[in-house]
Amino acid sequence: MTSIAKPSGQPSATRLTWGQELRATIALAAPLALANLLQMLTYAVDVIFIARLGEDPLAASTLSVSLFGMVLWALTALTGAVAPLIAEAIGARARTPRPVRRATRMALWLAVMSGTAGMGVCLLLVPLMVLSGQDEALIPLANEYNSIVVFSMIPMLLAGVLRNFVSALGRPIFATLITALGIVVNSIANYAFIFGNFGAPELGLAGAAIATNITALVVLGAYVLAIVTNPALARYRIFYRLHRADWTRMRQIISIGTPIAFTVMAEAGIFGAAPFLMGMFGPAQVAGHALAIQLAALAFQVPFGVGQAVTIRVGYFYGARDPVGITRAGWSALGLSVAFMSMTAAAMVLFPEALLSIYVDPQAAKNTAVVGFALQFLVFAAAFQLVDGVQAVAAGALRGLQDTRIPMWIAIFSYWVPGIGAAVGLGFGAGLEGVGVWIGLATGLAFAAVLLLWRWVWRERLGLTIRGKGEAVTPLPA
Repeated sequence: MTSIAKPSGQPSATRLTWGQELRATIALAAPLALANLLQMLTYAVDVIFIARLGEDPLAASTLSVSLFGMVLWALTALTGAVAPLIAEAIGARARTPRPVRRATRMALWLAVMSGTAGMGVCLLLVPLMVLSGQDEALIPLANEYNSIVVFSMIPMLLAGVLRNFVSALGRPIFATLITALGIVVNSIANYAFIFGNFGAPELGLAGAAIATNITALVVLGAYVLAIVTNPALARYRIFYRLHRADWTRMRQIISIGTPIAFTVMAEAGIFGAAPFLMGMFGPAQVAGHALAIQLAALAFQVPFGVGQAVTIRVGYFYGARDPVGITRAGWSALGLSVAFMSMTAAAMVLFPEALLSIYVDPQAAKNTAVVGFALQFLVFAAAFQLVDGVQAVAAGALRGLQDTRIPMWIAIFSYWVPGIGAAVGLGFGAGLEGVGVWIGLATGLAFAAVLLLWRWVWRERLGLTIRGKGEAVTPLPA
């Protein structure tokens, strides 16, 4: 009978000082943030190559990716609920790998089933573009790209499940290395199929979609190879009897993952809607928005990683019944996030053209309109850097307290009432167009940050930390 070994990297059993807690948070957040940045760079590669095709292809792909990304992000959150089930099995010192194997197997099933449904949703892109009044010239381009790229959804979701598996088993380095491999593959495939290099056909925008599909398959294959060849992972035999159902495990994953998915959809939805609102003001504003939002999204990956880390740190002290540790973990992470986002905000204000040059040539005449709009939008991107970092980390800290239902409603309200309300009101009613949409995005993030931070500050009075007091901290699996 094979037993489950406890992953290495347990936290210290002693109460930490503020400095020690900050260092512990950085040590945990750094690899998570790096993995997030590498994932974003994979998407950035697409923008870099597609931007060379011109304004219309960039705008068309942006509209397609806005819908595809929202669906993918939500379904990744849904299937990602396998991670706490794996951690639970390890923490319970299960005598066999069966609980881990069954949870992972059902998550893989859910990835295929939900991914199939997600593909169907993404194929509604053209009707959505027509209903939202997008430029008619963009519709065939977006449809061409979208009808190919949707086939990458299921491989991406399957790879996401395997990423959770290797990370929960204490092997996050595989996720980092495989994500880096994906950047290389995506770059080569884009260069080959967009412009017709290395003997490949010159396919333009369709080539970018094909490159995404190739990258998704390579990444999935790399995870499978890593799992079956690494002894610590292979002994779980997660691909054994893959056809056998365990509906109890499936219900557990869906029950845990659904609230997380709704929270993700609330935020992804407003950012996914933004390009469609921008599209009503012309392709140049859509393309300018794509450049600015890419820079903002890259910067966000660091506080996102800090948010993932603080969930673990706060959850650790919450389980140990240590309110002082909870306080230090949460505020250390919030301070770290604010410090980093202050630097990125300053960079967007002081060096906007240098940042935009990552994607396009700001001096080229053909890019004048796009760069002009992007420069306007970056001012507001800088403004919401701080609130974006605060809401991400505050939400992560509350998840560490197992407080997720009210934060879900906070997210839905913030993004879809004051957020989208300000975007529509200022963009159309006040005639601010794209600038008004960006003010709306900042407003939604600000409301979420204030409300989540308020809930974090009042956590004890709200009874979120009441589990008794403990003298010692009991280490949990990494």
